[in-house]
Amino acid sequence: MKIGVIALQGNVEEHVEAAKKALNGKGEVVKIKHKGIVPSCDAIIIPGGESTTVCRLAWSEGIAQEIKDRVKEGMPVMGTCAGLIMMANKGDDQVEKTCQRLLGIMDISVNRNAFGRQRESFEMELDMPELINGPPFNAIFIRAPAITGAGENVEVLAKIDDLIVAARQGNLLALAFHPELTDDLRIHKYFFGMVESKNK
Repeated sequence: MKIGVIALQGNVEEHVEAAKKALNGKGEVVKIKHKGIVPSCDAIIIPGGESTTVCRLAWSEGIAQEIKDRVKEGMPVMGTCAGLIMMANKGDDQVEKTCQRLLGIMDISVNRNAFGRQRESFEMELDMPELINGPPFNAIFIRAPAITGAGENVEVLAKIDDLIVAARQGNLLALAFHPELTDDLRIHKYFFGMVESKNK
């Protein structure tokens, strides 16, 4: 299994380390900064960071189009925080004002700063029985987005009040929080289970 982590900006190293631990020697993790690597990967992780910057660099480097092409072939993608924003097919007013070009691979609408700015960052225990077994997940939200609308093929995995913070559509997994900032590997393992099922 070859997992690519988009390494343009943001929590790259944390995702690389979490992925390596979750794979436990059963695959390799590569950083993607330029065009040409995505086609060789079995799955992609899009980390959190500054979504405008990540989107702009992904398109200018040719990485975004490669992801779109591979998703059409069924490649799994996990996006966290900014990665969730990038996966959406519809953004909010902020996305439109900044002319942010999204991937449009998932049938969701996003609010880019649904929970406020950096100082409103928080942690909370999330029950996600469809996603992970065992105790609730300690979810870390940093200047977090949220899903405000989802198509009929999107499975809602977790909500805070009326805001969706985790969702799946086929081989696509979108999270508003940062699983890579905890020692809990259950979400990464869940995603790699999706990849294994796709490759069988």
